[in-house]
Amino acid sequence: MKYVVLIIDGASGWPAEGLGGKTSLEAAQTPNLDQMARRATVGLAGTVPAGMEPSSACACMSVLGYNPKVFYKGRAAIEARSLEIPIAADETVFRANLVTIENGRMADYSAGHIGSNESAELIRFLDEKLGTPELSLHPGVGYRHILKLKGRPETLKAACTPPHDIPGQPVEDYLPRGEGSDILRRIMADSAELLKDHPVNRDRTARGEKPATSLWLFWGSGQLPNMPSFKDRYGLSAAITSGVDLLRGLGQMQGMDVLCIEGVTDNSDNDYAFQMEQALRALETYDMVVVHVEAPDEAGHAGDADGKVKAIEMIDRDMVGRLREYSRDRLRALIMPDHPTPLQIRTHAAEPVPFMIWGSGVRTSGARRFTEAEAKGTGVAVAEAHNIMSMVVRG
Repeated sequence: MKYVVLIIDGASGWPAEGLGGKTSLEAAQTPNLDQMARRATVGLAGTVPAGMEPSSACACMSVLGYNPKVFYKGRAAIEARSLEIPIAADETVFRANLVTIENGRMADYSAGHIGSNESAELIRFLDEKLGTPELSLHPGVGYRHILKLKGRPETLKAACTPPHDIPGQPVEDYLPRGEGSDILRRIMADSAELLKDHPVNRDRTARGEKPATSLWLFWGSGQLPNMPSFKDRYGLSAAITSGVDLLRGLGQMQGMDVLCIEGVTDNSDNDYAFQMEQALRALETYDMVVVHVEAPDEAGHAGDADGKVKAIEMIDRDMVGRLREYSRDRLRALIMPDHPTPLQIRTHAAEPVPFMIWGSGVRTSGARRFTEAEAKGTGVAVAEAHNIMSMVVRG
């Protein structure tokens, strides 16, 4: 038996006026997902434990079969793992977004989805100006980067707000606060001064693109906890493909190999077809391949209803269609979002999401489409989504 896990990041959501009162999954034309749903176990799953942040870190850890209440100790360290940034016992790390702040408000949590090349140039510049033996900045993917601090454990007590939670809001109300926040606020303020007249920002403004006006720090964490490998836990060799550091880091924490596939990105320019083709080819080597797609989540954060629907439709056509055609071995697939990213709030929600287990030996639960309402209608509910992996692997 071979296995594929397809995580359609943020695809779930709420009925939206701009979509005629439908969710993005309902509005999208998804013939492949719907055909699969009619022969699958479809239901709702809670990916975010009560009281925990509805981030992709918690949610995807659940999807991959690990309980966040046990193994989640902060997101930045997971991304640092993907970037091969070591974290000593006396060090802390923070996610450092490049953002656009205009007139004191959060205009864009991603600086107009700044690309990795321009972004890396800005981060190297900031590290040169702000870096010390106790402070360093490390470039990641797109707008997502890592700040590392030495000897400042109190910073983990600071209350920080993700920038994608506050679109259009006055940033003064959401700066880091409380114990340990002073140094974080200073770094953010210093970055704003340094980035003001940087050539990269002048060029972006001239092209009509949003400049990266500041660093924004959040998701602090210390060292990673030890986790049992996926092989030890589920008896399967596994690999993962994703355009973001978080998923690659989660996979590495579980002993998965990371597939480097050309054209895999963190946005709508992702080469969906090639990503799935190469993932299915990897099944010649591995028992399971995890395929993570970020585009629907990014569209949700942008409040882009059409973009989110289009991303779901492209995934259905170019990825799910190829998955359905796989015939080399017996196959079982798990398909689900990690969390909802409702268009109305442009950030994550902690509500249950639809899931589908399809393939060899799977019983149908009576769904007609892969949507939130159809999943609820089957009556199948998994309160803690980290249990789904056992359902997939062990039947």
